[in-house]
Amino acid sequence: MSKALNQYYEQIRQKLTQLEQQADTIEHVAEIMTETALAGRNLFVFGASHAGILAEEMSYRAGGLAIVNPLFTPALMLNVRPLTLTSAVENVEGLGRVLIEQSPLKEGDTLLIHSVSGRNAITIDVALAALACGAHVIAITSLATAARVSSRHSSGRLLADIAEITIDNQCEYGDAAVSLPGLAQKVAPLSTIMGATIANSLVLRICELMQEKQRTPPILASANIDGNQKINQDILDAYRSQIHYL
Repeated sequence: MSKALNQYYEQIRQKLTQLEQQADTIEHVAEIMTETALAGRNLFVFGASHAGILAEEMSYRAGGLAIVNPLFTPALMLNVRPLTLTSAVENVEGLGRVLIEQSPLKEGDTLLIHSVSGRNAITIDVALAALACGAHVIAITSLATAARVSSRHSSGRLLADIAEITIDNQCEYGDAAVSLPGLAQKVAPLSTIMGATIANSLVLRICELMQEKQRTPPILASANIDGNQKINQDILDAYRSQIHYL
């Protein structure tokens, strides 16, 4: 194995070990999300551009909760052209507020927001608008990055300043993890790995908490295995009032 690959894998292992130190925070968030779901309220997830990969990770997938709803806007998806448009759009102030106003999110719901820096306007607007609706706002962000950047929103606030609870993804400033000789920029980011681990840790714990309350978690099965289509359709039918992506 190359030295660089070894460094990358070692950093992943270290960051995952550090994540275990936030077990109490993850537990608290899982409890809030479980209470939201069992009360018939809604679960939402949002991220802009690459941070939106986490929204895809949590939505309508095998082994995932059917009742997690992504908040998407086409201009922030990675199939937009030019792709650089996403960087401009996520700093159009007011757009995030409109996104929330046009969504089904309401009082008592829970919104999980993923942003490594937590500085861009759309993220701040989404968080502020969701709070104004009376929803729980949970952040997944890099506190190391937040300590070194300023807000790009007129409020001067970062996501970590607004969220009810913040889960630190443990990523360093700049996200990328490995330095190569002669290359100015580091290579190989960690935020997707860490964000997905946090997201699926929450899903797993929510399932356990639901079972403790004698409720069967609405976990989707792989559509690539024969017979699972009916399982999934039954879940979608049963939880239609909490599913807003159909």
